[in-house]
Amino acid sequence: MVESNEQTPNTFFIEVSGSGLPEVDGLFVPSTAPPAKSESGTISSLGYWNGKMAWDRADGKSARSPALSYSNSYTSWRICRLDGHLAYDITCEDALPPTDREWHVYKKGVAPAPQVVIHHYDPREPCPEPNVVFVLGGPGAGKGTMCELAESQLGWTHLSTGDLCRAARQVGGPNAVLIEEFITAGKLVPNEIIVTLLKDKMETVIRTTGRNNFLLDGFPRSLSNLEAWHAIFGKEAELPKLLYLECPYPVLEQRILGRAKYSGRSDDNVESIKLRFDTFKAETLPTVEHFKSKNKCVEIDTSQDRQAVYSLVASNLAEYTDPKFAARPLTERAEMLLGLRAYPKQEK
Repeated sequence: MVESNEQTPNTFFIEVSGSGLPEVDGLFVPSTAPPAKSESGTISSLGYWNGKMAWDRADGKSARSPALSYSNSYTSWRICRLDGHLAYDITCEDALPPTDREWHVYKKGVAPAPQVVIHHYDPREPCPEPNVVFVLGGPGAGKGTMCELAESQLGWTHLSTGDLCRAARQVGGPNAVLIEEFITAGKLVPNEIIVTLLKDKMETVIRTTGRNNFLLDGFPRSLSNLEAWHAIFGKEAELPKLLYLECPYPVLEQRILGRAKYSGRSDDNVESIKLRFDTFKAETLPTVEHFKSKNKCVEIDTSQDRQAVYSLVASNLAEYTDPKFAARPLTERAEMLLGLRAYPKQEK
């Protein structure tokens, strides 16, 4: 069997870490091994082995090339030691080495099995710039709903600063202690930390998924947020577009009180709504006005029905949305979010 020379070029990079055999750890780059016959009789082609993509060690120290490849005979992905003997494998027919399952320690390996991360871009090079759209609106304006729809239907990545702070506290790291101290003391997490979390998360998503479209939900909440953004990304960086989801206060109040019946949120009450809306007007509306002065603000009236609002959101994201995502039929979850399908009844 001779493999076609018209295969998609292998442009992925693989990072292997945490193995019980440290010599296996490191960066693997698309294989440049010359054509050769595999154990199954398949003739390899550039960047491929047995019809699937293959990788060499970036340091060139492995006796086997490719050093990370697929075996048709054993239907498994395999990683070798520096001397060429196989150390780790995983039985499957996945197109790429699995990153979500535990690998197996092979004959010449040592426990534990390594972690495998696939990079869409060379991790030794600067990360491509993210394409960012900010999303602001008062409490109950529909920011979360529209961002979730854009993520599930249009392929955009929805990021919330609150979620990122909570995740950082759970996994630890250099900012976790600081975040914990500020939240415990009832203080706001410093803007520089918030923006750094956003930057790091966007880089991780870009490198590991290849997607670079991001919706930042509720950011920048204030002009000081925006100043921190410029401090991290540079004042010369182009100001992202802002989608401002505008909705009259009586409608916001009605919506929040309506969702209070099932949301379980302690702040879904009349007093808290008024306080949150006043805070929004004092801190966030000046930010909205700044974007308007720069012709970077798109105002969307969310007092309309959800389908009309989503249509406007989608049209304003269309320039950067992958057409294959835009053409997909609505998922069940999307139909629920749009009010086209009832939510399943919760058991009491």
